[in-house]
Amino acid sequence: MMMMMSLRETWNCAFDRCFLFFPCLSDPARRSSLCLKVALLMMHLTYAGILFLFDQDLIEKTKEEPWYTIIYLFLFFSTLAQYFLTAASSPGYVVDAMKAANETDGLFRKTSVASNAVVTMDGNQLGRNLLGSNATSWTKLVMELYPPGTSVRSWICVYCNVVQPPRAKHCHDCDKCVLQFDHHCVWLGTCIGQGNHRRFWWYICEETALCLWTVILYITYLKANIAKSWWIDVIMILLLATLSISLIFLLLLLFFHTYLVVTNQTTYELVRRRRILYLRGIPERVYPFSKGPCRNLYYFCFGRSSTYNLERLPTAQELEEKSRPSTCTDVLFCRCCC
Repeated sequence: MMMMMSLRETWNCAFDRCFLFFPCLSDPARRSSLCLKVALLMMHLTYAGILFLFDQDLIEKTKEEPWYTIIYLFLFFSTLAQYFLTAASSPGYVVDAMKAANETDGLFRKTSVASNAVVTMDGNQLGRNLLGSNATSWTKLVMELYPPGTSVRSWICVYCNVVQPPRAKHCHDCDKCVLQFDHHCVWLGTCIGQGNHRRFWWYICEETALCLWTVILYITYLKANIAKSWWIDVIMILLLATLSISLIFLLLLLFFHTYLVVTNQTTYELVRRRRILYLRGIPERVYPFSKGPCRNLYYFCFGRSSTYNLERLPTAQELEEKSRPSTCTDVLFCRCCC
């Protein structure tokens, strides 16, 4: 009994020292996120390492055509780099946008000259109708995005006490409100929002391409060496099965988020549409924030990542136009796309 208590004290002391040198490990959520990152990294190294360990034909092909393996390794490391960059990026917190709005308005008041704003409202510069009000810059800016007569209290977050613009939502895992909240990704350990949705989409693309290429390499190996060593075959078949399941999941995820990008939606808006107050009365086939597939793709791919873009709610007339079915003339002149 005394020995067990002594071991427990030693174990707790070791943990305390570890937490002293690595404070991030003291938080259970961050510790879990770190473990998932290490697990994903080891998973990638295992799949690629076993392939190069057992596949002698691949090694011979590397000697003859090194460019093939170089391209594969480049995709491998770029995928991992994109993963860690996405995990470390900010999803676009409302608090940060609020600080940027108030700082920009303070600069606007001092200089009385419009500067390069870091917060935009449907593409317009910040500062419009901000002066001459007792309300804060952020509150006035956000309330302009809602229909006239909307109460401020309806859009104040009860958790972090900030005024939420349209499409923002409080994440209970991050304990912050996120602009254009999509979802909280457990594997990345962060939210996906306006600030990192583009990086997340590119990461899915790279991960899908890497998984597909690895599946092809595993199938090629099994075709050439299926009867040489049974225990190696069992390992390769098990790994191929898990890779195939992962590939199906990644393809579905890629198609789903591509659909969200083309229609300018988020996962939260699509899944919880009936629970979101400003989306309840809008038909399901109408995408209120869509500017057309081409423009949606353009703003998603080439929009400034350093800019907090706040989208206003569409008017009743705009919603009526969006709900109107496309005619042959619209399709001919690409009006339905732009």
